[in-house]
Amino acid sequence: MAAFILVVGLMAAAAFIGNAIGSTARSEYMNQAATLASEKLEDLNRWPAAYNVNTGLDSGDPHVIVTNGVSAGSLTADVVQNVTANGTTEAVNYYDLVYFSPSQGSLEEIVSSLDPLGNPQYTTIIHPATGMLQDPPPPPSSTLPSVTGAIGFKRRWIIEFNPSVAGSQVTGVRRITVEVDLQNVFVQPAVQFQMSIVRP
Repeated sequence: MAAFILVVGLMAAAAFIGNAIGSTARSEYMNQAATLASEKLEDLNRWPAAYNVNTGLDSGDPHVIVTNGVSAGSLTADVVQNVTANGTTEAVNYYDLVYFSPSQGSLEEIVSSLDPLGNPQYTTIIHPATGMLQDPPPPPSSTLPSVTGAIGFKRRWIIEFNPSVAGSQVTGVRRITVEVDLQNVFVQPAVQFQMSIVRP
């Protein structure tokens, strides 16, 4: 009887420790997702854009303009769209992949993007323990490096032009929303984080 009680107690303690470790890991992934969302919003916020009051049209850099007057991108699908701005057409992707993996005391970050023709490009950034990034940065590659053992996040974003806020349409601004999803399915419940900004 004493052995049975001991076994039950040890099983309960093991379950408690497992849950605590899982919660700590999930919190860490949620923190990484929040950082990635903030980073992408800052990146999108630096592209110039303008609203023409006379024509009601959006103008500026292809990465942040909305040519159909409603929205560009998606939070539920991987969208690549040809956008024409200032007489130039460019393939704009509204999603990317970010992988993190430890490497000999450093952290490797692989970020996906598209070249001007819409072909996938992968840039590997090494964050050494010294805090100094490689200068100049490595050139992008058309081949995805090995991501075995890496933690992967997918970022998707949508840009809404003249969005509706609290039931009223706000003219001349855009709302940018970024959603970050952890791609590693062993973490349950799934890690998902969303953040928005409103800018001219």
